[in-house]
Amino acid sequence: MGTTFRLVLYAPDPESAGAAAEAAFERIADLDASLSDYDAASELRRLSAASQGGAMAAPVEVSRELFEVLAHARQVSERTDGAFDVTVGPFVRLWRRSARQGELPSAARLSAAALAVGYQHVVLDEDARTVRLQCGGMRLDLGGIAKGYALDEALAVLRDLGIDRALVDGGGDVAVGEPPPGSAGWRVAVEGSASVTLILARAAVATSGDAYRGVTIDGVRYSHVVDPRTGLGVTSRITATVVAPTGMHADALASALCVLGTEAGLALIETQAGVEARVVTEEGRPRSAYETSGFVQIRVR
Repeated sequence: MGTTFRLVLYAPDPESAGAAAEAAFERIADLDASLSDYDAASELRRLSAASQGGAMAAPVEVSRELFEVLAHARQVSERTDGAFDVTVGPFVRLWRRSARQGELPSAARLSAAALAVGYQHVVLDEDARTVRLQCGGMRLDLGGIAKGYALDEALAVLRDLGIDRALVDGGGDVAVGEPPPGSAGWRVAVEGSASVTLILARAAVATSGDAYRGVTIDGVRYSHVVDPRTGLGVTSRITATVVAPTGMHADALASALCVLGTEAGLALIETQAGVEARVVTEEGRPRSAYETSGFVQIRVR
């Protein structure tokens, strides 16, 4: 998934610890093979290829894992009014090209890509576990949700093997189970433009933004986070951290907040049960941090 995964776990002996860790890493590798946008042989890429028939494309039966991710992505898309959208792939390809060449995509290219973008064009059939992509040239991109799902699934593997006290770290996004012995929770340092340390148990935290990745074109700094509504990188200097019951939900909402912005994003999070968020903006000096009402309860003071 383009990053490094790390496990921390408590086990009764080295043998069971090693076996559990190996099983968790194997699960992550299997999900990478299925959900990757970079691997031409992945299940996700095969599904995107099936959209070439456009409105006439036949439904494709998919794995439980891919269906679960797409179903949750659909829910987040609806809640965020499209600020999170896994059909953004055609825009992402354009934006990667623009970042390399240092120029914005033409209006014609953006208009053509927009014809294949829109979560409404993904038809899910839960009973048959099929997916139908209604527009030709669609390309799904799970970069804002698959890593969080992998965190959840790795924790689930460990729990099934009797390992409840564990932490899974995927490139800085973290999911944790029961706390370490004698502790109220895991201490998780969230790095970025303004670091903060959290105390978490049975939860996940994900951070998204342009603290380290961005490009300046014609004097404007654009984030690597693409706005599905415009096809361009987000221009607001923002880093969003979301704590949620699952890694999948935290991952998706962190991406959405970068698109929605501080006010709209935090207002949305306040309506989500069990979810808290922190947004740091770089547009003013000094930088400003904004938090949901319950964030202080999980932050080390």
